[in-house]
Amino acid sequence: MRAQETKKNDITKKVSFTPLLRRWWVLPAAACIIILGVYVFLIKPGMAQSDASRKKTGAQMRSIPVTVAAVKKGDMSVYLTGLGTVTPLNTVTVRTRVDGQLMDVYYREGQTVNKGDMLALIDTRPFEVQLAQAEGQLARDKAILANARIDLDRYRVLWKQDSISKQQLDTQEALVRQYEGVVKVDQGLIDSARLQLSYCRITSPITGRIGLRLVDPGNMVHASDGSGLIVITQIQPMTVVFSIPEDSLPQVHRRFKTGVQLPVEAYDREQKEKLATGYLLTIDNQIDTSTGTVKLKATFPNKQNELFPNQFVNARLLVDVRRGAVIVPSSAIQRGPQGTFVYVVKEGRTVTVRPVSIGEIQGGEASIKTGVSPGESVVTDGADRLIEGAKVEPKRGGGETSQKDR
Repeated sequence: MRAQETKKNDITKKVSFTPLLRRWWVLPAAACIIILGVYVFLIKPGMAQSDASRKKTGAQMRSIPVTVAAVKKGDMSVYLTGLGTVTPLNTVTVRTRVDGQLMDVYYREGQTVNKGDMLALIDTRPFEVQLAQAEGQLARDKAILANARIDLDRYRVLWKQDSISKQQLDTQEALVRQYEGVVKVDQGLIDSARLQLSYCRITSPITGRIGLRLVDPGNMVHASDGSGLIVITQIQPMTVVFSIPEDSLPQVHRRFKTGVQLPVEAYDREQKEKLATGYLLTIDNQIDTSTGTVKLKATFPNKQNELFPNQFVNARLLVDVRRGAVIVPSSAIQRGPQGTFVYVVKEGRTVTVRPVSIGEIQGGEASIKTGVSPGESVVTDGADRLIEGAKVEPKRGGGETSQKDR
C-alpha cells in the first residue's frame, strides 16, 4: 500500500514540474531574439556607417599617389582614319602585237625601266620579207603608172590634132587614175609591213618596275596570248585608296573644294610606323551603300619605295587644325552617371571633381570645350582610388613629384 502511494506521489510531482520547465526555457529564448533584433537593426548599421565614415576620413587624410599632367593651350590636329590599300597609278601587262619566236629579252626581273626602253625582240625575218615584197610591188606599179602618164600625154596631143576620139583620151585618163590608186595601196602595204616589223622590238610603255618574267626566250608568242610577256608597275608616285564614314564626307569636301592640299599619312598594319606622307588626290563620286563609306584616293611620291602595290595600310587624313584649343591627356577623362569629368588637383594636394565638355580626341589628347583652364593639373593615373576632397601625392608623367604641389 505504501509503495503504491509513493509511486503516485512521484508521478504527481513529475507532472506538476513539466510546465514550469517549459516556461523556464521560453524566457531566455525570447530575450535572445530581442537582443539579436536590436543588434541587427540598431547597432550594426551604426557600426557600418561608422566604418564608412572612417574609410572616407582615412581616404581624405591619407595621401594617394597619382600621376598628373598640366592643362595646356595649343593647336590640335584633327584626323580621319581609314583602312586603305596601296594602288599603283598604272599597271601594264606587256603583250606582243605580232606572232613570232621570242628571240631575246633585255631586262632583269625586278629592274626599274624607263618609258621607251627595249624589253624584248621577236624574230624579224618574216616581217622583213613582207616589207621587201611590198616595196618591190610598189616599184613595179610606179613604173606602170609612169608609162601610163606618158601615154596620156601622147593621147592629149593626138586629140588636139583630132587624130583620136575623146573616148580614147578619157579611157587613158581613167587608167592613169587607176594606177595612181594602186600605187597608194602599195604604199599602205609598205607602211603596214614596216609597222609590223617595228612591233618585233618590244619597248616599255611606262616607267616602272618589272615583275617576274612570264615567257622565256625561244618560245613562240602570239598577239592573242592572255598572260603577256611581263607586267610593269608604276611605283613613283604611288596612290592609296581608303574609306571614311559618309558622315565625315561634308567636312572633307568643304576643305577639298578650297584647293588646299590635305595631308595624308600612311601607317603600317599595326599603326606603329609611319611609312609615307602625301596628300589627298580625289574623292569618289558615290557612297558605298553596303558599308556607308566613301572612297578617297591619296598620292605619295614614294621616292624610297616605302609603299608596295596592294600593301595594306592605315591612312590618316588631316582635315582641320583647332587653334588655341584647351588640351588634356585623354587618360584624364573619366566617365560616370553624370557624364564626363576630370579630377583637378587643387592647392593643398586635394582633388575636386570637375565636369568637362569634350571636343576632339586625337592621338592620346583631348580638347576640352568647358570645365578646365590652362595651367591647372589633372589626374591621369590613379583616379580609380579617388573621391571628392581626397589628398594626393602628385607626380608628373615622368615620375617626378610636381614642384607646384609641394
